[in-house]
Amino acid sequence: MDVTAPAHRLSAAVSTASRLLPARTGLRLRADAAGLTIAGSDSDLAVRLTCPATSHTDGSVVVPAAPLVETLKVLDAELVRLVVEGSRLALRLDNARFALPLLPETSAVTDALAKVSEVDGAAFASALRIVAGTAAKDDPLPLFTGVRVQSSGAELTLTASDRYRMAVARLPLRTAGDLDVLVPASLLTEAARAASGVVGLHTGPGRFGVSWAGGLVATAVLDAGFLSEESIPSGAVDTTVSLSADALAAAVRRVGVYAEDRRVLTLEVGDAQVRLASARQDTGEAEETLKADVSGGRTSPSFQARYLLDALGAFAGERVVLSIQPGMRACVLRAAEVGEVALTYYLMPMLPR
Repeated sequence: MDVTAPAHRLSAAVSTASRLLPARTGLRLRADAAGLTIAGSDSDLAVRLTCPATSHTDGSVVVPAAPLVETLKVLDAELVRLVVEGSRLALRLDNARFALPLLPETSAVTDALAKVSEVDGAAFASALRIVAGTAAKDDPLPLFTGVRVQSSGAELTLTASDRYRMAVARLPLRTAGDLDVLVPASLLTEAARAASGVVGLHTGPGRFGVSWAGGLVATAVLDAGFLSEESIPSGAVDTTVSLSADALAAAVRRVGVYAEDRRVLTLEVGDAQVRLASARQDTGEAEETLKADVSGGRTSPSFQARYLLDALGAFAGERVVLSIQPGMRACVLRAAEVGEVALTYYLMPMLPR
């Protein structure tokens, strides 16, 4: 194999593949007339990315990912030439040479997945950043570490929850299709971050994949189980509050400084206003009042400040509507004006101190 590629483009592709794949997975580089393909796989995951390149001699090799990633990151050159030299892959510059050991050849990524539909990549990534943020990072039940990806007709629904909160985003599909899978949240977020333009959604037996111009990521799916918006009662709303999400978030940050270790603060709803209050025995107490549009009775739910900030961050720059239910039922947050992505955020209240 002998190929010349743009150093920064190759570095970006190799770094993305390395982040998606498990540690110590080798990367398979293949050069041909179409350019350079970077691929890797294990029993659960397959990644394939492309990089523009000029192939002088077609061929493929497998090299360790980590040293390739680190070497490309620090190169200060426009082009890099990759040449097989015996049992090494040499990275050549005008004034330098780096050589990586070749690993045993692996089979190419051959996941045969059927494309179900397509979605706008920017809207997909934006929705995933919010929804995947509510998934648990580590949980004995895989159900809570995934994002449920569902489509019915021309609408795509993304759902995730860590038991204390749930986010549901709906966005339009470019073509109608049926899909219902639970995908690891961290992997799906990373794949969406790398994607651009139109993103294809694919399925196969026990697998799910996303594709875009120059990339494909396919993974084994989790058990979708009962992760569903319908599992959260939301029909007992007795108070609604509408105000600036940014203003409320700023007040939460200030008042939250005085909260106890659990960082729980109280949202007291009054006539045309909300009052945030918290107290800490060793540092004192704080309260702040904001003007708001209020409908319904007075109520005083308590929330963990961090979770409330995460929820409000999903509506940054917008006016948010809080639909509050009595007792320990979830508070439902939605944007006052729905855009391309329709987001619903469920936040469980906390017992006050």
